[in-house]
Amino acid sequence: MSIDFLLLAFVFLAAGVIAVPAAARLGLGSVLGYLIAGVAISPLLSALRVDLEEIQHFAEFGVVMMLFLVGMELRPMALWDMRGRLIGLGGLQVSATALLVMAAALALGQPWSVALGIGLVLAMSSTAIVLQTLDEKGLMGSDGGRASFSVLLFQDISVIPIIALVPLLALPELADTGAGVATEAEGHGAAAGILPRLAGWHAALATIVAIAGVVAGGIYLTRHVFRFIETAHLRELFVAATLLFVIGIALVMTMIGLSPALGAFIGGVVLANSEYRHELESDISPFRGLLLGLFFMTVGAAINFELMFADLGAILAMTLGLMAIKALVLLTLAWLFRLRGADRWLFGLGLAQAGEFGFVLLSLTLANNVIPREVAERLSLVVAMSMLLTPLLFIFHDRVILPRFRREEAREPDAIEEKGEVIIAGHGRFGGNVNRMLLAAGYKTTVLDYSSTQLEVLRAYGVRAFYGDATRPDLLEAAGIAEARMLVIAIDQREAATELVRYVTKTYPRVHVIARAHDDQHVYELWAAGCRDIIRETFDGSVRAGRSAYEALGMHPFEAETLTRAFVADARMFLRELAPLYDPDVPHHLNAPYRDRARELQAERDARLAARGTAFAARSDRAWSPPTARDREEAERAGLDSGGSDLGHSDRGVPDLGVPDLGGAAGDPRGRGSVPN
Repeated sequence: MSIDFLLLAFVFLAAGVIAVPAAARLGLGSVLGYLIAGVAISPLLSALRVDLEEIQHFAEFGVVMMLFLVGMELRPMALWDMRGRLIGLGGLQVSATALLVMAAALALGQPWSVALGIGLVLAMSSTAIVLQTLDEKGLMGSDGGRASFSVLLFQDISVIPIIALVPLLALPELADTGAGVATEAEGHGAAAGILPRLAGWHAALATIVAIAGVVAGGIYLTRHVFRFIETAHLRELFVAATLLFVIGIALVMTMIGLSPALGAFIGGVVLANSEYRHELESDISPFRGLLLGLFFMTVGAAINFELMFADLGAILAMTLGLMAIKALVLLTLAWLFRLRGADRWLFGLGLAQAGEFGFVLLSLTLANNVIPREVAERLSLVVAMSMLLTPLLFIFHDRVILPRFRREEAREPDAIEEKGEVIIAGHGRFGGNVNRMLLAAGYKTTVLDYSSTQLEVLRAYGVRAFYGDATRPDLLEAAGIAEARMLVIAIDQREAATELVRYVTKTYPRVHVIARAHDDQHVYELWAAGCRDIIRETFDGSVRAGRSAYEALGMHPFEAETLTRAFVADARMFLRELAPLYDPDVPHHLNAPYRDRARELQAERDARLAARGTAFAARSDRAWSPPTARDREEAERAGLDSGGSDLGHSDRGVPDLGVPDLGGAAGDPRGRGSVPN
């Protein structure tokens, strides 16, 4: 290993480690920190004669990994639901921006083909900067964040037809200008491959085959490969297999001339429902973060300050003009697609820059004699400068625009004069059902919700609810937490829910806490925080579906109910046994104590179910009827637990399993003896 390589690695790592925490402390965000670090080490890299473009090509793989992770957050149906914004917002943004930039270039005296090439290059936005910043700020789930993602995804897709169009814009008189750069451009991502050399239906067929291969591999191949790798019980092999899968997708896409980022996104969507999804995310995230940081530093270091200062006025004017054009287009589209408030400005300002694909397309246009070299060099500066200014726009949004809209929408928490014995934090589809059940039984509740719109709907139907953030200790005290018997936590933010559990169980130990869990991992987090009455939000619906499946397959309702209750009891016992063994820092399939105990419990359950048989499978009566003496005799012979006398009341009709009794042991008001459902 050469000293130059070690020195280069040390310089980049040191710059990132120093600049990013300093930028974060100043509230500038990690992206701007990386860009500043790149600018700071630029003179040293020049002295070392470092090929920044080669490093940037390598670092762009962080964008590929980022889109793979984004794809895993989307189900195919969710992607289908986005089709309106994907095509409408994305298509209009790319076409309108390209046409307006083309018009500006024509006004500056450029030929129409050069102007169109410039418009296509600058219509792209930075997927890396925007998605990284939205993720850091927790804005991916907002309306503005989802709209931004739709546009970025369409831009990544649109690179394919743009690559096919660029050679058609070539100017013969630029042949001398573009000579010698074809090799450089062909080595750059999407410009390489066989697809640009194909024509007509051959290129279309190659595209379809490549995408179909990614989809088929994700569906049929990865599960078997990861199961095989898992048998070695070595974490590093699983990480290697994960990287092999992503790199393989990128390689296939690059070989045929498609965007590797698009291929990785498709692969992520295919694996969105995989049981290995969380392990894949945890394995790729560190590599994604490091490579993206390296990419941002290379962008900062690649700025040609000598050229920029030689023509500073024109470069700044073009950069600000481009960002103004893109912001105008985006804000207009936000109005057309009914984005409101701060989301409109998040969408308009967040995508107002040029993007990393601009460098790819500039190399391609230069290689194909579309844009003169001197123009391409200045456009490269415009792309880099607009990316450098983007974090400042996000800061402007956070500190100026967002507080303004919050002041307009903000309101003081409602005064709570009449307090209930049960406090419900969050009145969505989960908390709303709990509240209605308690009110129907005669209990008084105090509902806290942080959505003004939701409260207006509730009050229109006569539901007594109060505005406020239930995670604030002062508001909880005002709601009467000290005198309340129970707190039901039904808020959407899982981290906030966990912290609220931790606070209440320590500060008000006599209050019984019921918390909604988003998934099994959240169950363990809530358990560790002190809650012992945990409801998984989809568990009961899936159990009821399973019982319906029993009956639809011909099982007697009595046996279906009994087996269902046995399954629920086993599930509760599983969680109680496994919760102490769960380690949030180790994937559960690599956590040996957790995995081995889970296998033991599964084997015990399978043995019990096999011994029970199907006592009533031959019975044709599909309606719910109380078990007869014969039924009970058959159940005893089959080893079935009838579940007590609750199943024998004929006036109960068809039973609805719902939520089993998860209350605590006698004398334990916090439910310490209960088990998560």
